[in-house]
Amino acid sequence: MTDNQTCLTLGSGFTFDYTNLYGADKVSEADIKRLADRIRLAHQAVEHMRSTGIVRGHLSKDGTPEKVLFSQLPYVTDGNLNSPSSIKRLKEFGQSLRYKVDAVISFGIGGSYLGNKVFFDMHCGEFWNLKSPAQRDGYPKFFFSGNNIDARRTTELIAQLKAEANIKAAQGSKEAYKITMVVISKSGATLDTMSTFMVAYEALKAEAPNIIVDVVAVTDPATGDKATLLRRLADEEGWPTFSVPDGVGGRFSIFSEVGLVTAACIGLDIDAFLAGARNMDEACRTADLWNNPALLNAVLKYLAAEKHGRDIEVFMPYADYLKSVAEWYVQLLAESLGKRTDREGHEVLYGRTPIVAVGTTDMHAQTQQHQDGKKDKVVQFVKVGNWANDPVIPSAFPSAAKLVEISGLNLSQALEVARQSNADALISDGRFNAVFVLPRLNAYHLGELLYMLALSIAYEGELADVDGFNQPGVEAYKKIMGPRLKTLKK
Repeated sequence: MTDNQTCLTLGSGFTFDYTNLYGADKVSEADIKRLADRIRLAHQAVEHMRSTGIVRGHLSKDGTPEKVLFSQLPYVTDGNLNSPSSIKRLKEFGQSLRYKVDAVISFGIGGSYLGNKVFFDMHCGEFWNLKSPAQRDGYPKFFFSGNNIDARRTTELIAQLKAEANIKAAQGSKEAYKITMVVISKSGATLDTMSTFMVAYEALKAEAPNIIVDVVAVTDPATGDKATLLRRLADEEGWPTFSVPDGVGGRFSIFSEVGLVTAACIGLDIDAFLAGARNMDEACRTADLWNNPALLNAVLKYLAAEKHGRDIEVFMPYADYLKSVAEWYVQLLAESLGKRTDREGHEVLYGRTPIVAVGTTDMHAQTQQHQDGKKDKVVQFVKVGNWANDPVIPSAFPSAAKLVEISGLNLSQALEVARQSNADALISDGRFNAVFVLPRLNAYHLGELLYMLALSIAYEGELADVDGFNQPGVEAYKKIMGPRLKTLKK
């Protein structure tokens, strides 16, 4: 491996360019050679996870052994978490909404929100709810709630939907305004999700017959004595259900019904998304570090942190509609690898801190810190190779010489000049960075990117000897919060 061989490209065109992360004065060949045995063992451990679901030392929050099954999700096969029948049912649900439901509200938090927002942003964009039903191909408007407890936003969402219902009635429609609420919670006791869901549910149901409200529950599939609170409610109320699968943590659940239910509601190509994830998984089966994108990403980021002090990762897509990918990645990295102890119980206080940034927006906000602050960061760019629409900057003001200089360029050309200039400036001062290139912004390449990041976590957990699939730190505040909520009722 030489310094000019620092770009890994898959047959799909997905590229990991680590030129500014590996080589002289960066993560070095010697660094990697010293880690060779651990890299080999990490790959073996992840292969074992793939085939058995077993991760060494991993326990559920209840302290019992728990399988890790997210790597099964790209494969749609009978007996798997995603089966032909489950995908068919998701698609049928999506079709049942077209031209029949006016709005969907998705209630969820953490992985039950962040992954779903990735789908919405990439597929729908900012102006989806302003389009006509025909422009949305009959799919409904789509709103999120329950991802934070916010009284103002919750009441404003309710008011907006009431106003839309009144407008529909005033236009002479004989049909009620129809809302489908998708409430996502494994337990049904998630404070943020369930509190806002109940407020909206009661307020909008009270508007009948002007508004009709249906509910779909996404929750633990267990039934009978083991049924969760939300599953019992669904059974009592006759709500349709989808599954929050066992063995899949929320931060990995975008590949399951938890995320795919949103894909179905907006008409995103579920098959293409899972095919992209599957292509990435197959590419990462090799033990050859230099041809395994997820393993290589994990090794370079791990060594950048442990050997070179770069324990902050700035995830910086150069695309507005990929900001939510960076927000999804914050949860993935922080919950998975921010760990107090290693598997042997020794205090290690491990973890890289993720930061969200967006393209030229944060070149005018964060870059001063990236360029002149502490040398404790890896800046991870995400680039779109070919844009579906790529306007040419016109010469609108010929008398303005500075503006004439940029006329005739495509917006993508200007964007890439900005990104490359940022990358070059950073590395000129020994500041590590790398870039993932998506050939196009579509469901297939999104599947590749997200799955590579998820699998990278599995590898890095092995390299650091921490459990990448538990989240004990999250339980600390919950143990305090529960009793405090009860005191408010007294």
